[in-house]
Amino acid sequence: MDQPLAYVHVNKDRFLAELAELIAIPSVSTDPDRRDDMRRCAEWLVAHLRSLGMDGSRVISTGGHPIVYSEWCRAQDAPTLLLYGHYDVQPPDPLEQWTSPPFQASVRDGNLYGRGAMDDKGQLFTHFKAIEAYLRTAGRLPVNLKIVLEGEEESGGDSVSVFLADHKHLLEADLAVISDSAFFAEDVPSLCYGLRGNVYFQVDVQGPGRDLHSGLFGGSLHNPIQALSEILAQLHDREGRVAMDGFYDDVLPLASEEREAFSRLPWKDDDYRRGLGLAELYGEAGFSTLERLWARPTLECCGIIGGYTGEGVKSVIPSHASAKVSMRLVPNQSPAKIASLFEHHMHSIAPRTVRVTLRCLTRAEPSIVPLDSPGVRAAVAALREGFHKEPLFQRDGGSIPMVASLKHTLGVDTVLLGFGLPEGNEHAPDEFLSLSNFFGGIGTVLHFYQELHSSFLEYRHRWVRSISGMSAQKG
Repeated sequence: MDQPLAYVHVNKDRFLAELAELIAIPSVSTDPDRRDDMRRCAEWLVAHLRSLGMDGSRVISTGGHPIVYSEWCRAQDAPTLLLYGHYDVQPPDPLEQWTSPPFQASVRDGNLYGRGAMDDKGQLFTHFKAIEAYLRTAGRLPVNLKIVLEGEEESGGDSVSVFLADHKHLLEADLAVISDSAFFAEDVPSLCYGLRGNVYFQVDVQGPGRDLHSGLFGGSLHNPIQALSEILAQLHDREGRVAMDGFYDDVLPLASEEREAFSRLPWKDDDYRRGLGLAELYGEAGFSTLERLWARPTLECCGIIGGYTGEGVKSVIPSHASAKVSMRLVPNQSPAKIASLFEHHMHSIAPRTVRVTLRCLTRAEPSIVPLDSPGVRAAVAALREGFHKEPLFQRDGGSIPMVASLKHTLGVDTVLLGFGLPEGNEHAPDEFLSLSNFFGGIGTVLHFYQELHSSFLEYRHRWVRSISGMSAQKG
């Protein structure tokens, strides 16, 4: 391990210069004018992976943006790791709020700024540079490695899902890793082992066939905005619980060791409240804030549309109103079941004076990885070596649909080995990645590959011994 780590130290400046080249490509997947830049980014990645010594590196065309595939599978008696990431980035708007140009990487105050620095180009580069350090010094990797990089993560495309389903044999692996998440806080290395799922609906309320004069028609019909507000107000009870029959039936309770892990995190409700500019926190009664954020399901109204909202006065009863409703789900909850429960509940409380229609826009499965799995054990040991601190465990309230896709399609668990910071401004102006986390991340990935090799061998040996013991007992 000394030689790869020394190689990283000597080549730090070059690593940053190469990452700056990647950040300079405006690979914004939602912008149709950037299609050529998307392919140029994919081709840059393929050329870079080839230069590192990876095999079979190629751009794969899809119905949307291209996929990048690469592999190094020459390690005998070693596990196979699948690295997933994305090379597309969010739009940089509003441009005037950037301190430096979004596609011109800039180093300030120990951070690397630029669109994609944290999400996800910078975090992907921790793996690329660990690969380079191994292959340039040891001439080999401790694990077999397959890499899949997509270009539609930020735009909701499904090309990678189709690719996974069509290439199951090619992508066979023992474990997957995604580096697209954050530490709990600065100088607090942590490992995320659970994600919430999501069910997202649009609720449309239709009243009269056209907008009506509020003076001439007011009082004779149910205003769609009022009807929608009354419906939304019935979705929670006074204790902050979702008022929907069956919503909590399948919720997986927190294990005692998880509560203990949460208690070790440097968390203070008052700091969190002040940081949000709130007088009081709110949520489901009977649970801590971290439990409500990570381990309890929620229902939130994310937007309301209806009526006249311009300057001045326009006395109108709108013909329709709509709302966006997001439900975050926890392990054991089924998005399909929750969607069905929501539809039934909404129709049961909808007034007869309006017509309510529902559209399910997205669904994502929740996910959780056992804390004693070989991948998690390897990641914990690697973080300890990479950042010289004992890592903590956390869940995350957000969703990464790919984690569930990898499990359902390929049958592999995923380790979320991220190196960002919660304040890293992903999706916002002045996105950044801490340089100490970037280089610490490279060291962590170096150790992770080695620890994964040892962890899986130990797991296999235990499994073989258990099978041998069972056979002896039967004999």
